[in-house]
Amino acid sequence: VTAFAYYFYYKNAGPYCAILASSTLIIYFSVKRMAACRTQVARRRWLIATVGLLLAQLGFFKYTNFLAHDVMPLFGLEARTFDIFVPLGISFFTFQSISYIVDVYRRDCPPARSLADLAFFVSFFPTLLSGPILRARTFLPQLHRPLTVSRAMVGTGLWFIVQGLFKKAIISDYIGIIFVARIVDNPELYTGLENLLGVYGYALKLYCDFSGYSDIAIGLALWMGFHIPDNFRAPYKAVSVTDFWRRWHISLSTWLRDYLYIPLGGNRHGRLRMYMAQMTTMVLGGLWHGATWNFLVWGALHGCALCVHKAWQRLIGHDRHYMPHGLRRTAAIIITFHVVCITWIF
Repeated sequence: VTAFAYYFYYKNAGPYCAILASSTLIIYFSVKRMAACRTQVARRRWLIATVGLLLAQLGFFKYTNFLAHDVMPLFGLEARTFDIFVPLGISFFTFQSISYIVDVYRRDCPPARSLADLAFFVSFFPTLLSGPILRARTFLPQLHRPLTVSRAMVGTGLWFIVQGLFKKAIISDYIGIIFVARIVDNPELYTGLENLLGVYGYALKLYCDFSGYSDIAIGLALWMGFHIPDNFRAPYKAVSVTDFWRRWHISLSTWLRDYLYIPLGGNRHGRLRMYMAQMTTMVLGGLWHGATWNFLVWGALHGCALCVHKAWQRLIGHDRHYMPHGLRRTAAIIITFHVVCITWIF
């Protein structure tokens, strides 16, 4: 399966599959050395060095042109563009690898038993290009259980694959090509109502496209005898922006929470620190999606919305588990959906 995954990646990214292989080797030997360290200081040095190397690699390929073309002119420097190809899926397998390294450092996950195990995890082909982002502590133990593919797993996997293909090939592609693309390319040719319907159509297209890929990955993994977590749980039924991020791209939102928001302080050091951590997390999450000002603004808007919701909850005395009912729930869903749709414009 690992050999097929590398062939699959080579057919998509060409010689850049060497980056996937070299990253896996570096991670394996670095984590092995980290696990052998006797002091916490030495373990932390290996953690910082390995994570820093992975982030530097991601930054070079994904953000060099953004910095050179969009950021440098702000400081009076000449805009430049370099001929840099962004390897497919580098954001996903980088975050997946970082979660493994940090979990081993925190002792939440033992190191992979072998290089083959780690290579299988990092290059698992159903999730390699578009997620979900796997966690080593839940995935690696499955490699050493008796491999079984029950009739229920085959049936459930088939349902996920058919559902995902329908979302992607029928709904998303059709709406995107026939309807949304025309309005987005020339919005001034259409009425306000048609533009609004275009925004709704884009929200549907984006959900069906991304959740469709995730469904197919879940189904393929079940056919191979592996369980990977759901990535979407009816996000447009969310009653708040906070609830939306518990339902949308769950593997990323929980990654950002566990490896960025909480280390930045989370909600443990006062409200101001919490709001700063929330904004920083969402801005960086926006840039993770794409190296443009649009994604930065999109992330910042979601950060603001999350901060406003937390402040509103505190003001009216609701805890984090509060859920509205009846007409309040309906109103909350409608408001949240439109806030999300407005941010999709960016």
